[in-house]
Amino acid sequence: MKPLSYYSANPMPHPVLGDDGTQRYRVPAQHLISLQLAAGSTLTLHDPEGQQEAQVMAFDAQGKPAINSLGAEANSDIGYLRQWMDANNHSSCKGISVLGADSVAASKHSFTVANDCLCLIAAPGEDMSPEQLMPPTDLIVGVSGAAVIVEDELPAALGVVDREIRINNSTAEGYLVKAGEYIQIIDVAGRQCSDFVALDASRLAEGVEKPICAVTTRTLMAAAFPGPGLYDKFYSDDQVNILNVVQDTVARHDTFNLACSAKYYDDTGYLGHVNCTDNLNQALAPMGVAPRRGWPAINFFFNTGYDDYDQHSSCQPWSRPGDYVLLQAQVDLVCGSTACPDDTSPANGWNPTDIHVRIYAADSDFNKGNAFRKNAVADSTMTKKTAFHDRFATMTQHFVDYNGYWLANHFSNYGAIAEYWACREKVVLMDLSPLRKCEVLGPDAENLLNYAVTRNIRKLAVGQVIYTAMCYHNGCMVDDGTVFRLGQNNFRWVGGCDGAIEWLRKVAAEKNFNVVIKDSNDQLHNLPVQGPLSGETLKKIIFSPDCQTTIEDLRPFRITHGRIGGPQGAPVTISRTGYTGERGYEVWCHPKDGHEVWDAVWEAGQEFGITPLGLEALDNLRIESALIFADYEFNDQTDPFEAGIGFTVPLKTKEEDFIGRDALIERKANPQRQLVGLVLEGEEIAGNGECVRVGRQQVGTITSAVRSPILNQNIALCSMSIDHIAEGTQVEVGKLDGHIKRIPATVVGISHYDPTKSRVRA
Repeated sequence: MKPLSYYSANPMPHPVLGDDGTQRYRVPAQHLISLQLAAGSTLTLHDPEGQQEAQVMAFDAQGKPAINSLGAEANSDIGYLRQWMDANNHSSCKGISVLGADSVAASKHSFTVANDCLCLIAAPGEDMSPEQLMPPTDLIVGVSGAAVIVEDELPAALGVVDREIRINNSTAEGYLVKAGEYIQIIDVAGRQCSDFVALDASRLAEGVEKPICAVTTRTLMAAAFPGPGLYDKFYSDDQVNILNVVQDTVARHDTFNLACSAKYYDDTGYLGHVNCTDNLNQALAPMGVAPRRGWPAINFFFNTGYDDYDQHSSCQPWSRPGDYVLLQAQVDLVCGSTACPDDTSPANGWNPTDIHVRIYAADSDFNKGNAFRKNAVADSTMTKKTAFHDRFATMTQHFVDYNGYWLANHFSNYGAIAEYWACREKVVLMDLSPLRKCEVLGPDAENLLNYAVTRNIRKLAVGQVIYTAMCYHNGCMVDDGTVFRLGQNNFRWVGGCDGAIEWLRKVAAEKNFNVVIKDSNDQLHNLPVQGPLSGETLKKIIFSPDCQTTIEDLRPFRITHGRIGGPQGAPVTISRTGYTGERGYEVWCHPKDGHEVWDAVWEAGQEFGITPLGLEALDNLRIESALIFADYEFNDQTDPFEAGIGFTVPLKTKEEDFIGRDALIERKANPQRQLVGLVLEGEEIAGNGECVRVGRQQVGTITSAVRSPILNQNIALCSMSIDHIAEGTQVEVGKLDGHIKRIPATVVGISHYDPTKSRVRA
């Protein structure tokens, strides 16, 4: 029985195995998966966020509808599911609809499979407009009992496979790859390392061996390991680019150490142990490659490193079953791959297993990307493109992976300095779609948010936005973000991390709040338009219905709804918010409308010299204005007072209890450190994590630093001991080892530029 070709481009057919043997699959919102199920198994549909319908159809071995194979009767025409089917006359198919509008978060529905069948499972839903509040969300599918019928334990192929090579554990294989072809190296069972060598075939034919050179690669890429993106290249020692990294689902490998060799095992007492170097020598000999006593390989999936004291460390790999690295040959290559035999250390999780190699043709089309997981147990997704990516991509190749999306770092023909000045003086547009959004709905929505965040949500009017901290019970921060009030019981959270949304769900469950929390990340992307002329730009293109506030009248931290160009244009929500320290707006839209929104803003801004803004310039802007950033100014060991946003904790005016209140009262009364600004002497910029000292005593740590164009000074934000926060205090920033080179600095107010925020309110 072959799988039907009804599913979307992201079927997620490879399961995640639970400790109890359950096979877990993710059904992305507005997509479907296909599973071949065995009689006697149990199929469980799980709605983690609530109010998400699941549509199910089953087919027998002859491809005929057989919903009774699930031990249930049809109850729906499964209209959404049939939209994905091919033309094989399934217009009259019926199936099963479960969960849906009445399901609460974590609802489940199970079937006992009566007969072997192919099962299609969909998570249907309409596109969510920015003013709406009910996005379609993912489903989780569990299969237990009798095994799922699978033809191979490998993950689904990325495309049409040209050839495959199985490398049995503790062995190696040699193979040839033509220029342009793709090489996928797969960790079949997880936590298995694979040494990889590649030699330029044309130079080898001349009698010259030119393999990948890790030292040259690290030097030219300025990184321990190249990854998908702009800095994706492996070089030979004559600085020829011979291989590129296209996709990587692990991002933890080793380029420093040799492949294991006979000497390695002999020196540790394991005489005669099989090793990767000898295996590679044997595999590559028929291709004219001379043997070596130790191969300087690229060690995929190895979890090794060096600490601050230059001591080598090694631990189990991060790779999971089906994880892989996808490479593209830039020249004809002679390659060798191993399945490392080391069972004497954690290198292979103490259990050597197989490696699998797939070769794809040069005309295959694979997007660059890293794997992104919302949390440690979540399924991975590859780096995505935002709704505006294709427009920004015409202006730059300098994209970086941020929160699972590609964002521009800076733009060709502009540069970070020009982008910065355009924001300070004119108008810019940028992409911040990777911000994490969720809809908080229901009778207890206000109760939940008022308890979960530090600001008083009960004072928030419909159409208002408030910036707030979210804390753990010990007063330290989960995240910072904004809360939009879209209705009496309708709120939107916008923050920096998925952990905040998970925390909201945990709190809601513990307090038994009647609330629905729906992830809207993939339904809502945002295009910040910032700068003194941002309002003039937007008022040219935003149509405001009579019941909505116009752009001219929209005040800071307020929202309005409108359309692009006229009453029939793309729907948008506009908030008077930003992250630049300048007057600004954020335009929120569904991804399908991204091009229309971007084009309209770009055209309207031509009159005012509109400029694209990348992350590099944004960092400059936000540091000058003391706008904090996660893992720099705060983490889960930092409270809001320490992070410089004590104003978000109204202990005197918010009388109701909220998470962390008692701890924050204690912390405010007994502060240990505080965020301050520093002005450095000279022309050298400080670095994140560098020490700040008075004499030999460390009194602070640099959190962020930059050269301020408008102030013509080197400035920094610093987490400072409470004894040294007075403005005018003289300190020194420690460079090198923190002692032998010092940069004098002076403590100033936290906000170096426009401390009263007058420009934001202009």
